Parts: sequence; structure tokens; C-alpha cells
Amino acid sequence: MIYDLIIIGGGPAGSAASVYASRKKLKTLLLADSFGGQSSVSFDIQNWIGTKNISGVDLAKNLEEHVREYASDVLQIKNERVESLKKNENIFTIKTSNNEYETMTVLISSGSKRKKLSVPGAEEFENKGITYCATCDGPIFTGKDVVVVGGGNAGFETASQLVAYTKSVTILYDEDRPRAEKIIVDKILANEKVKNISCSKIKEIRGGKFVESLVCYHTKTGEEKEIKTQGIFVEIGSEPNTDFAKDIIELDEHKQIVVNPKNQRTSVEGIWSAGDCTDGLYHQNNIAAGDAVKALEDIFIYLQSK
Repeated sequence: MIYDLIIIGGGPAGSAASVYASRKKLKTLLLADSFGGQSSVSFDIQNWIGTKNISGVDLAKNLEEHVREYASDVLQIKNERVESLKKNENIFTIKTSNNEYETMTVLISSGSKRKKLSVPGAEEFENKGITYCATCDGPIFTGKDVVVVGGGNAGFETASQLVAYTKSVTILYDEDRPRAEKIIVDKILANEKVKNISCSKIKEIRGGKFVESLVCYHTKTGEEKEIKTQGIFVEIGSEPNTDFAKDIIELDEHKQIVVNPKNQRTSVEGIWSAGDCTDGLYHQNNIAAGDAVKALEDIFIYLQSK
């Protein structure tokens, strides 16, 4: 069987696209090893439009329920991880660990994975003080002392969000100076609630039921210090889940899929992409869902013209 469309990924982008594809009666296969994307681990999401607050677990559950509401002979859902994507004339072949599937069009919404801390205590305190999303989790730390790990634009932008809620924000990074743009750095460091610590790497994270402190050391002198904190926001980058597509479509230097922002088309005719795996300027749940709907509208028109 040849599908009209295969969607890769079950986050907000893949879920939104699946619902729209079903409503347009496209013969669709959704390949997703899970629903919800990165936000499924968030304790409290407060920026999912239409819902004042929701846990990541509940968001993932809601997305899956909405998609499965349309699961039928039109939409099929398989819990399989994609290994490769190839094109032969006008048909795409997608190989998973279990099967091979053919389709006329593809929407890649495979998301990305956060780079995580790899020090003692990091795994133990993940979601117990260690978090990867200020937009989602910032309000939880109202009135608390927090640390942001990362000296790039993302780290300083995270700090700018957190000063609205927290008692203090310490920005920690291992370079001599921030990598973020100077105008952003100057603006954030002008806030008396923000402290800047350069040339520092985390050695250990400590706590009881939740994070209580971290131990860091100076990268040049080796001097250690302990910083008391109730929250650690990690902004050391992310890695898009695009390895399976690297031999067929254009990726940028960060391995993100290059798309046309007007319609989400990639460098290969018949392949679209949406969400955190793309080179879009901003990556958030609402944006991912919107970009996927945009792609689906274009996919429908494309198939109608065939």
C-alpha cells in the first residue's frame, strides 16, 4: 500500500498534522515512538494556548486522545522509530526497525532532544529542580534562587524570563565571556537580581527530595564553590532528531532541516517539516503545531494537483 502521507513524530507538530490530515481524508500513517515531545516531562505548562496550566503528562495524553479519535482506515498509528528515508522517483520509502512503508509525501516532525547535564546528581534531580524550559516551568520557581546553565542567547533569554518570578538568577557558563549578543548581555546583567559567573563548570548537584545546591569549579584555577539554589535551568543546546534524513534533505550546520517558512517545504519535493527539528527561528509547542497545520494545508494542495 502507498500512503498519501507519512508523518514522523508524535509531538504537538505531528499530532496537529495527524488531526488535520484525517479531517482532509488523506490516507495517513503516523510513526511515533511516543506522544507529547520534549514537554511531556514538564511539571506544569502554562503557555499552551486555551489551557491555563497542564502537566506534560496530561498534554501528551490529550494529544494522543485527540489523534486516536480519528484513527481509522484513514489514519493509522504505529509505535515505531524511523531509521531511514529514501526517494525512488516520486515515491518515498521509510524504513523502521520493524517494517518498510511507501508514501507520496512526508512530514518530518521528529523534534529534538535537549543536551543534558552529565554530572553526579543530574539524573537524580531531573524534574526535581532541574528543568529545560523557562517558558513552561518558570512560574513554579516564584520567589526562589535559581541558576541558569549556559552563556549563549538561550541562557540569557531564559534569565530574562526568570527575573519576573524569581528572587535571584545566577548565570553560569564555562567560557571567559558570554556567547550571547552583547546587547542582550548588557540588558540582563543590568538587573540587580542577576549574577554572572564565567569560567565555571558544574561538578555535582546536591539535594534531598529536590535540588538544594550545586558545586562548580573555576576552569582556570580549579577553585570550587557551592551555590545554594532551588532550581537549575539548563540551556546548553539541543540536538534535532534528523539523522535518518541527513542523506536526502538539506540540513544546516546544527543538523536542523532547512525549510521555507511560507509553507514548510524542504529542499526535496514531497517532503515537509515542522517543529523543533527545523531551522525555524523559534521553537515552542504552539509554534510547532501551527507550522504543522501550515504544512498540512500545503501538502493537501500538492496531492490534489497530482
